[in-house]
Amino acid sequence: MAGKHYVRSFGCQMNAYDSARIAEVLAHANGTQTAARPEDADVIVFNTCSVREKAQEKVFADLGRVRQLKRANPALMIAVGGCVASQEGEAIVRRAPYVDVVFGPQTLHRLPELLAARRASGRAQVDISFPEIEKFDRLPQPRADSPAAFVSIMEGCSKYCTFCVVPYTRGPEVSRPFEDVIGEVAALAAQGVREVTLLGQNVNAWRGAIDGRPADFAELLRYVADLEDIERIRYTTSHPREFSQRLIDAHAALGKLATHVHLPVQSGSDRVLAAMKRGYTALEYRSIARRLRRAQPGLSLSTDFIVGFPGESDADFEATLKLVAEVGFDDAFAFVYSARRGTPAAEFPDVTPPQVKAERLQRLQAALAPRAQAISAAMVGSVQRVLVEGRSARLAHELCGRTANNRVVNFGGAAGLAGRFAHVRITAALAHSLRGELVHAHE
Repeated sequence: MAGKHYVRSFGCQMNAYDSARIAEVLAHANGTQTAARPEDADVIVFNTCSVREKAQEKVFADLGRVRQLKRANPALMIAVGGCVASQEGEAIVRRAPYVDVVFGPQTLHRLPELLAARRASGRAQVDISFPEIEKFDRLPQPRADSPAAFVSIMEGCSKYCTFCVVPYTRGPEVSRPFEDVIGEVAALAAQGVREVTLLGQNVNAWRGAIDGRPADFAELLRYVADLEDIERIRYTTSHPREFSQRLIDAHAALGKLATHVHLPVQSGSDRVLAAMKRGYTALEYRSIARRLRRAQPGLSLSTDFIVGFPGESDADFEATLKLVAEVGFDDAFAFVYSARRGTPAAEFPDVTPPQVKAERLQRLQAALAPRAQAISAAMVGSVQRVLVEGRSARLAHELCGRTANNRVVNFGGAAGLAGRFAHVRITAALAHSLRGELVHAHE
């Protein structure tokens, strides 16, 4: 069948990667094209996230808004994928009976078959199983539409932090074979990709075999760096428990590794970290940060925090503020704890009033902001190597790029520079981006 598909992605970069592959699967199997609006689509897909409750409820709110489209066009297919789909399964169809297909992160490659079965049988189709790695064997070759691309190198999580649903929605950790990862990166490089971001729920937990011998994530990075056309490498999200000295040494040895690492800490309190089942102490985290910056001077470190975890005391929160002061994070995502059904922490007693949690979040964000602003301000006057990704989203006559330390820069230049690296002098630091002027472009 031909027609158009509309895919909306919620949540993390893993979901963004999966959403791009969903669009490719539909285009490859059914010849459909991308629709700019759900109103123009024959297939609507919501690729969902269940990390926080608000994100989960937002999916059902959006489903309610497309229900009228289904009423006007009964042939319209509505599919729900991702982590909410994996967690809720048949319950989604019971709550929203106009949904035609429910599929999990590991079964997105089966979406065309599920849609066909729905049309043939008239019954909603649900497949939230966890077939190991089959997804990657069945996906079409990736298409590059930007000089920067994501490549998923592993699926799932086996850490079982007490607050997190990911092990239950994406299954246990499974690493893609080395040859598959290198093959996908090389194929993207041949299409003009110059920067690749390796993805995984705990990306540095990747394990594989290279020439018949065991290999870890640090060695995989070395092989990706050997690909001539790949000029910059990023990875996310890493876990402190897997942040080995070999990985730290890779930051010293590999010039292509971006000077930015996202390493979630969640709390500065050892008591809370133990209750979260994170598997490290605040001292161990500080040690990783210190050794990383020694290995790669100028490295920027971003992180995640959960505020108001069940049982978090004033002293626990003060320990988090102390960690912020000592580590000096370049950026951070901080959220008030949200209980997720089916996780151990959802059963923990939680007596902290919501207003106290909100006040702690404000204090944490106030402690984090000056450091991020200071780093941006310190970049003014420097010349940064920027990958030109295309036209600026806000100013159509300008270009947009990203520095090695993950800052967005807008600057004037010809459209033909897109896809190339350029040297840009930073002229101003704004709240969420930098401004610059072109010095010269690389061939």
